[in-house]
Amino acid sequence: MSNGYDFAFAIGGAAGQGIATPGNILARIFVRRGLHLYAYNAFQSIIRGGHIFLTIRVNTELVDTHGDHLHLILALNQDTMTRHAKHVVPGGAIIYNSDSITPAEDRQEAVQLCGLPIKELTSDSRNKLVQNTVSLGVMLNLMGVDFSVLEEALTLQFKHKGQEVVDENVNMARRGYDYAQANFTAFPAALPEQEKPLAVWTGNDAIAMGGAAAGVKFYVAYPMSPATGILHWMAKNARECGIMVRQIEDEIGVANVAIGAAQTGARTMCATSGGGFALMTEAIGAASMMEIPVVFVDVQRAGPSTGVPTKTEQGDLWQALGASQGDFERIIVAPKDALDAFDTVVELFNLVDHYQCPAILLSDLLISEGTFSVDPDAINMQPTIDRGEMITEGGPSNGYQRYKITESGISPRAIPGVAGHAYVAPTDEHDEDGILISDEFTNPHKRREMVEKRARKLSTFFDKVQAPALEGPEDAEVTLVGFGSTEGVIREARKSLEEKGVKVNQLAVKWILPFHAEAVSGILNKSKKTVIVENNYSGQFHRFLRSETGRSVDGHIRKYDGEPFQPHHIVDGVMDHLGDKKGVTDGVFIPFQEILV
Repeated sequence: MSNGYDFAFAIGGAAGQGIATPGNILARIFVRRGLHLYAYNAFQSIIRGGHIFLTIRVNTELVDTHGDHLHLILALNQDTMTRHAKHVVPGGAIIYNSDSITPAEDRQEAVQLCGLPIKELTSDSRNKLVQNTVSLGVMLNLMGVDFSVLEEALTLQFKHKGQEVVDENVNMARRGYDYAQANFTAFPAALPEQEKPLAVWTGNDAIAMGGAAAGVKFYVAYPMSPATGILHWMAKNARECGIMVRQIEDEIGVANVAIGAAQTGARTMCATSGGGFALMTEAIGAASMMEIPVVFVDVQRAGPSTGVPTKTEQGDLWQALGASQGDFERIIVAPKDALDAFDTVVELFNLVDHYQCPAILLSDLLISEGTFSVDPDAINMQPTIDRGEMITEGGPSNGYQRYKITESGISPRAIPGVAGHAYVAPTDEHDEDGILISDEFTNPHKRREMVEKRARKLSTFFDKVQAPALEGPEDAEVTLVGFGSTEGVIREARKSLEEKGVKVNQLAVKWILPFHAEAVSGILNKSKKTVIVENNYSGQFHRFLRSETGRSVDGHIRKYDGEPFQPHHIVDGVMDHLGDKKGVTDGVFIPFQEILV
């Protein structure tokens, strides 16, 4: 990936074996040293048991993919050893409990097998999870980190449980650290330290924080993974941020309550996943007819129906495009990573207030439940807020009409309770005053006027948002096209392809509706060979692209097993499209769908 430090490791075991805690401790250590990280957790939808494999990648540069290689594995059970020992690069290491786990004998010459006598090292503790703390000591020793750094991190992690717990964990970590010092060989490159400390967040944290920064005053949801983390952040920080948070009985209620809150003038957001979003779609159309600004978040997971609740996919695009019936105005956007999701939420609220329409933000499990490093200075919690054509002070109405036909299509909007103004919100077709046209007779002229008025609202949309731009050499042999969360992995795959002598550029699309058809067509018309990358089976973005531009592509790279792309999937796909059937995969790291069978 880079000429700097690039290290990937994984912690594998079963649900209930305490995998998250060591991952959180290590993440904190890395970002405090100014190192970038990306963490991806492959887990199952059961409370205990099943196979969990948490991958954390650390780099001196920004990363938003877990990459193609593993240098270290902490195997907490035999299943992890059996599945993953073969995926550690030569020169790497595997840490395991030698009392209960049989090492992979066929890897002894290629990797360092770090067996730990856990019973001996933890003989005075009754807490089975302290083996993880012992292993943390071993990991930090192999990475060349001073023990004081781990001691500080453990103290911060466990201080809320009391000094006795802190002392036990520090003691156990020291035993592992000293055992590794005496018995194992550290990696040749020690964990570096950069000048500026970073922070760490998940994509769901970023979306929630974006809402808070945008001035959201009401958040409503029904818990549905992988969107639940947004609700958790909102509930935890509601009082401090001045946000009212409500959990409603189902997603139909959520959508309608959200619209009701937005109708009063409160910036309002709700979030769900595909199944819940399916229940919201009639209400989204109602918001458009009533011209109410509200943001709906769909964190995509593998479907249909319950699907695979803990796996990722870009499978809801056409559901968002077809949400509700009839022609209606809405904005659809697919952020590229956590920081982009934060910025996009803020931008989106200004847009929906200006255009008085609903918006749909398409995230996915990869972004929302991924853990990312972030520069705190990049998070602007005091952005510019634009509420659009809003009347907030009472006075003469001057013939106020809520749905006045204007050249821009945007009508004045009075907040309910403002003196001298009548506020109406019909879901039936209506005239400028909000009176239902079918109450007198179905007036075809008024119907046409209102449909055309609403349609004009978004005519200036492209003046307000940035069009997608080509990244990479203009004379590239291949243009890789993706939307949303595929941007980072495509960028890394490009670097690998360039090292193989293949010139590649990329077009990352974020704004889906309205779509920059002219700009995208202009780019693709100049491309020599176009390959589209997306996380679904049917090529949903390709179908949409073709419908908007009339242009097809030369090849497809699709993934729909629930796991995200790794760079080599894209590299191999491009090489195959270019006629090189050998590809470039060296067999060191096997795709996740093969690992997890």
